[in-house]
Amino acid sequence: MRYWRLDRTRPASASGSFDLARVTSLVAAIGGDNANALATEVLNLLGPATSVSQCTVFAYEFGNRPRTVSVADHRGGRFLRDVADTYARLFYALDGNQRIVTGDGESRDTAASSLVLHWQSSEDIAHDGYRQTCYATPNVSDRLSLLMQPAADIWLSVNLYRERDAGNFQPGEVELVESLAPLIGEATKHHYALRGQSQLGIPQLMLARLRSLCPELSKRELDALRGVLEGHSAAEIADCMGVKPSSVVTYQKRAYQRLGISSQRQLFALCLANESR
Repeated sequence: MRYWRLDRTRPASASGSFDLARVTSLVAAIGGDNANALATEVLNLLGPATSVSQCTVFAYEFGNRPRTVSVADHRGGRFLRDVADTYARLFYALDGNQRIVTGDGESRDTAASSLVLHWQSSEDIAHDGYRQTCYATPNVSDRLSLLMQPAADIWLSVNLYRERDAGNFQPGEVELVESLAPLIGEATKHHYALRGQSQLGIPQLMLARLRSLCPELSKRELDALRGVLEGHSAAEIADCMGVKPSSVVTYQKRAYQRLGISSQRQLFALCLANESR
């Protein structure tokens, strides 16, 4: 697992050329009604030259669980969408890209860049469930993620996956992704501004306010609070988080203590009070 900042001013080092029609199709997908068109065109642009067979675009907003913005799978169907949904519910906090998204530790300087590339293979993942669900079952060998930050507390991730039969990414293929990263990054940011950002619901925005009031809230505590704001029961939240209902209650109590409140009514009042300032 490694990550590095991309220099936008450096000339592309990869050789070769691309069909202009593919670049045009990527630009045409920006802001379109087809939610999966962006990922499809990224796959069409890179797939033939890099053996990338799957692509997902996630939005990490205000410490929330990631939202799936766009998916594309050469096999078609809902398979990759279901994998992405499971990742967002159960495993996102285990992803190595969280060191970039949250700016933890030594990644803080790297995360200051608008374009970061993160390379993660199945061997980098210690958690059996995460590795099995997101790498072994989809037959993925490794993943390149292009991360960008269009606004404060918002990160976008364009994830490129290779199947095991193709082996791991080779240096020349990584260079090719680097050379096209500015194009893909700008397309993704503009698509998010036109379509993805408008999909943010009131619970997510309320959760963002809570996080701004109390940055110490953990990811599990935020997930539990999000369930409350969405009107779910402890059992429903537990199913979404992959934990026991009693654990959800514990996370909620800890979050309430950090926020200085003791009930759901006070939670909503805190969100509304913050909104009116």
